[in-house]
Amino acid sequence: MTERDKGSSALVRKLPLIAIVLVAAVGAFTLRDYLTFDTLRENREALLAFRDENYVATVLAFMAAYILIVAFSLPGATIATLTGGFLFATFPGALFNVTAATIGATAIFSAAKWGFGEKMAEKMNASDGLVRRIKTGIDETQWEMLFLIRLVPAVPFFVANVVPAFVGVSLWRFAVTTFLGIIPGAVVYTSVGAGLGQVFERGETPDLGIIFEPHILLPILGLCALAALPIVLKAVRGKKEL
Repeated sequence: MTERDKGSSALVRKLPLIAIVLVAAVGAFTLRDYLTFDTLRENREALLAFRDENYVATVLAFMAAYILIVAFSLPGATIATLTGGFLFATFPGALFNVTAATIGATAIFSAAKWGFGEKMAEKMNASDGLVRRIKTGIDETQWEMLFLIRLVPAVPFFVANVVPAFVGVSLWRFAVTTFLGIIPGAVVYTSVGAGLGQVFERGETPDLGIIFEPHILLPILGLCALAALPIVLKAVRGKKEL
């Protein structure tokens, strides 16, 4: 393969991620006024009527929209989660939300891994010294680290989707940890969405800060501690061996 062919092949591999970034940039300006709580409030009766007449079609359309929102990092992921609870109750709404979010996250992960991640992982594996030790440490604690970045509320969803692609995480491991790791937060926000009917009647807005309430945040932090414990133990053992 000539250098020109190699360059063309590399560009083709990067196109999916470039497309995602471009769509995300355009969507951030064009959709932010549409994918909002007010839009859901104004269209709630039409959405419920359509759901009652076309339940399966509503589920498929909702999940497709949610997948696109996540895959292209468009604004409105939180509103989409609330909508899942509003339309389908906490269950099966949470299942629809988690499944769609996982598929969308896997799409952007795959684009990042195919375009840049494989090369970066190869370079890290071929490196020596500190870079190599960091890569080895990541490889030894991948499951724990992936669960941790999903459970910690402060880690942006986009970051948690892209960073694993750059350190050689497998698609299967990413998908499993994403699906299981986002369940706690998804259940919380889906349950908030399930109660939107009463919120609409009172003319109020939902409390999206509920995930930081002690009775919800503390159990999530407990899961974070469990995920982080093996990482800490391995780090301590590594230092002792040195």
